[in-house]
Amino acid sequence: MADSITLADFDKVEIRVGTIIDAQPFPEARKPAVKIWVDFDGGIGVKQSSAQITVHYPPDRLIGRQVVAVVNFAPRQIGPFLSEVLVLGLPDENGAIVLLRPDIKVPDGGRMV
Repeated sequence: MADSITLADFDKVEIRVGTIIDAQPFPEARKPAVKIWVDFDGGIGVKQSSAQITVHYPPDRLIGRQVVAVVNFAPRQIGPFLSEVLVLGLPDENGAIVLLRPDIKVPDGGRMV
């Protein structure tokens, strides 16, 4: 089990919902990945991310899908691509990532509470 954190620690992590507006293959990545652009609306706008989600999600099927992401991590350079947010997911029984998303459409930019 991981170390305990306080509610104040958790409050520092900004987890928001956004809609994928573009997705493209990322052949330059060391592990199979997709480049995605997520619109968080309002003050955050569109942010890009690299996600290792190729098993369950062809790029063309991602557009229009809402996802949950951490938006306040420092950007991370992944090869020639700058990943600005961390899209959240969970491994299936084989370790392939399944995206976290709301089961009912919610306004983009909404913060997890």
